[in-house]
Amino acid sequence: MDWNDLRVFLAVARTGSLTRTSAELRVSQSTVSRRIAQLEASIGMTLFQRHQTGYFLSDEGRELLRHAELVEDSVMALERGVAGLDKAPAGSVRLATSENLATDLIIPALPAFRERYPGICLEIITSTATAELGRREADIALRVVRPERGNLTVRRVGHMTYSVYGSRDYVARHPPIDGEPLGGRHAIVWDDGHGFMPAAVWLAREHPGCRIALVTSSLPAQIAAVRAGLGLAVIPDFLAAPEDFVPVIPSDRLFSNDVWLVTHADLVASARVRAVGDFLADQVMRTNPALSGRGPGA
Repeated sequence: MDWNDLRVFLAVARTGSLTRTSAELRVSQSTVSRRIAQLEASIGMTLFQRHQTGYFLSDEGRELLRHAELVEDSVMALERGVAGLDKAPAGSVRLATSENLATDLIIPALPAFRERYPGICLEIITSTATAELGRREADIALRVVRPERGNLTVRRVGHMTYSVYGSRDYVARHPPIDGEPLGGRHAIVWDDGHGFMPAAVWLAREHPGCRIALVTSSLPAQIAAVRAGLGLAVIPDFLAAPEDFVPVIPSDRLFSNDVWLVTHADLVASARVRAVGDFLADQVMRTNPALSGRGPGA
């Protein structure tokens, strides 16, 4: 049985879609379809029920999935073990983090990183969803939520505080009513798909009846909306430009998160992964006063 066929099978079983599997594995949809057909022919079973709405596992497919995941775990462990043997900081490293940390902290620092480690190709995955390090969706992660499960090495590298901000013009045009910071004002909020985000949880708990001006699925969109004068939003303090934004509710009345550097335990000895981790901790986080604990907002 070909591992590449099993890898495609696992992806289709998890996504339920040839299109999403094609994008995830970076192969054509015809290749995905052909490999599934090859696997079904080789074992003499129908693994998926094909519908216009997607691919759904058959009973045989669900049974194969259980065995395929055990094979996947073994292959991933082998790959991590081999990756951990490298002695020179060279090769590819996949970093999972949030969009705002990537665009505002990590990428501006990459010229210095590239100068120091020209042999490392960094691949950054930005998403609010958690990448699985155990399944090699990423080699290393920078997160604001500490993982509680998995064979992981975790270290605290920073601290992130939040405040409710509005543009100077918006705050001047909409003074608070009856001493309520959000009274007479509108909020810019996360959509339902991101209701688990700390800012969404805090706003729903503390100001459940607030008036909403805009619903978004990304922090950059919320920052742009605040800058445009649409309303107020919960924003990390290190991203709030003091010349544009005014704190309406300060950080000591909201919440904060530690920032965690997470690596799979099998990759701790990898020179290239260690180089990325040390750079993120030392050059990206500790040189930023707002995130290192030295600044007034931290």
